[in-house]
This record gives sequence, C-alpha cells and structure tokens, in this order.
Amino acid sequence: MDMNFKPLMPHPVKRPVVIAGPCSAETEVQVMETARQLKEAGQAVDFYRAGIWKPRTRPNSFEGVGKEGLQWLKKVKAEFGFKTCTEVANTAHVFHALKSDVDLLWLGARTTVNPFSVQEIADALEGVDKPILIKNPINPDLGLWIGAIERIYKAGLHRIGVIHRGFSSHGETKFRNVPRWQIAIELKRRFPDLMMICDNSHICGRRDILGEIAQQAMDLNYAGIMTETHCTPDEAWSDAAQQITPQVFKELVDNLVIREENSQDLQVNQNIGDLRNQIDELDEEVINLIANRMKLADAIGAYKKRNNISILQSSRFNDILKQAIIQGEKKGLSQGFITTYLHAIHQESINHQKEVYQKTETKTEKEKDVT
Repeated sequence: MDMNFKPLMPHPVKRPVVIAGPCSAETEVQVMETARQLKEAGQAVDFYRAGIWKPRTRPNSFEGVGKEGLQWLKKVKAEFGFKTCTEVANTAHVFHALKSDVDLLWLGARTTVNPFSVQEIADALEGVDKPILIKNPINPDLGLWIGAIERIYKAGLHRIGVIHRGFSSHGETKFRNVPRWQIAIELKRRFPDLMMICDNSHICGRRDILGEIAQQAMDLNYAGIMTETHCTPDEAWSDAAQQITPQVFKELVDNLVIREENSQDLQVNQNIGDLRNQIDELDEEVINLIANRMKLADAIGAYKKRNNISILQSSRFNDILKQAIIQGEKKGLSQGFITTYLHAIHQESINHQKEVYQKTETKTEKEKDVT
C-alpha cells in the first residue's frame, strides 16, 4: 500500500522532538508540578504526555484516573503552553480525548497487536485531522506494525508517526523490552518519510541507561524521544523505576549529540563515497561467493539423493556454527550476526537441496521410466 505521510507538526521539525511527562496522570498536583518543573528547567517540550487510561497486565493494578485527568492536561496547556498527548485504546478514549482537545494521540503496544482494536480506533478517528503515533506491537512482528499504520492511514489520517518502544522477549536481558533496532530500521527503510520516535523509557525499564538508548536513537537518525518524567519518580504509581525528574531529563537532552543525516562538506562526502564504493565491490564479491556456495549445495544435494541420504544433518550445521562463531569473534563479528547469517545460509542451502530432490532423477528412476 502506497502511503504519503504529512508532517506531524506544521512547523519545520527540529531534532530531537521531545515528548515528556509522567507515565500516568495520578493527581492534578502531580501533573501540574511535573509540567512546572519541566518549564522551570528550561526544557523545550513539543508534547506533554500523561497516561489517562493504563492497560495493565493484571486486574487490581492502577489503571489510570480516567477522563478526569484530561482536564488536568487542559490546565497544563493553558498554564505552561505545552501541547498535550495521551494514549487511546478504544472508541470511548478517542471521544473523550478529542472533546478535551488533546493535541496528539498514540496507540499503545497492546493495542497495535490487535487489528480489531486498531480498526475501532481508526473508525472513531475518521475525518479527524490529528497527529497520530503508533507504537510497535509487543511481539516483534513488522507486519502487525505496518498493518496498524495502514488502518489509520485508510481512515484519512495522514499525519502519522511511530514510536519504537522495544519488544518483549524471554530470558535475562538488561532491557525491559529488547530494542531489536533492525525491525525499526526496516520500517524506516520502507517508509523514509515516517517520523520515528524512541520511547527509551519502555525500552530500558530503568533510569541508568536512558541516556545511552536515547543517544543510539539519535545516532540512527530518529526524529525524537518520548521519556517519562515525574516530579517525584520514586513515588510514581506506575513504572517508577524508569521515570526521571524533569531536571535529570533536561541534562539527558542537553547531553545528546545530534548528528546530521548528510554533510555539506564536499570532501567529507567524497571520502564517504569512496568507502561506499569499496563496500559495494565487497558486497558483489560476497554475493558471488554465496552463489558459488549454493552451486556446491546443489551438487551435494544430487549426491545425497543418489545415495539415499536425508537433506538435513543437524550435527553438521552445529559444528559449522560453533566454529564460525569462534572465528567471527576473533575478527570482531558478534555471535548474533554470525548466527543470523549462517542460519540464513543454511536455510537457503536446504531450499536448494530440496529443489534438487524434486527435480533430479536418479539413474534407477530413469531406468524404471524406460521399462
């Protein structure tokens, strides 16, 4: 589906676009005090965020103050001049948020994962000219993310951006939600005009690495960050561990190194161009080598079939993978890359051999055909 996105904001976008505010709107005092501290810290805020309705994993958890909190956001806008934003998950949320003149709406990860919910929100928003941000689904499924974007776009809303908040995973990790940068990068490759915001709070789930992840997002040319700030984060009613004070947030933003997508220096561009030409030549060599490797896989497949040997031999691949990881690490290649690369090569080799098995007849089969 071809999509032409419009800018989220009418003015030229600076980097980073800053979205800040508490995870949840808890009390009027908390919402106003957080906004006041952001203002007094001198931090420019493009949108002040606060969760009005909070989807929780289990019942009896704090699920937000509800529509009452929208009046507090209106006071933030009136007193401090911040545009406001909040998450919506159903038709009622959309209705109340629009009625309260919230400036930007976003779809959360638990909503994006459900096409029925996304469609309900798209139908409720039809004909409304509001900027919409769509968080990635909880599970690492690029198709679901794109599907949510398409549903909102088809409703006539073209001021769309996305929020990369990381993906759930099993096992121990330093992140609350593993970034899986490659998924967000692939989305950006397909839709270069799509504004991408990094939700470093939900990726990290802890304060000490918020700056690190925000900087990685800037290095990858993300448009901005969404960071949860709270006047007294240790006392927050939800996600206390990942929230920071407005003063600390100001320091985080000030320390970000913002890099340009391209240079105006002709010599710099020439040097980069020369290096890219070398990469292009190496890529061509790699492709030729892989093609030759697949020819050998074809030959092995034909030989296996003639000798009644199965295609898959797991022990052989495990040995290859083990040795390649050792060799790759010596040459500065990560175990993750080597594993992904060899799994792809292995699968392609299997596919080639399967085709050989389907097409190649053994001498015995030919003789049977003759008789």
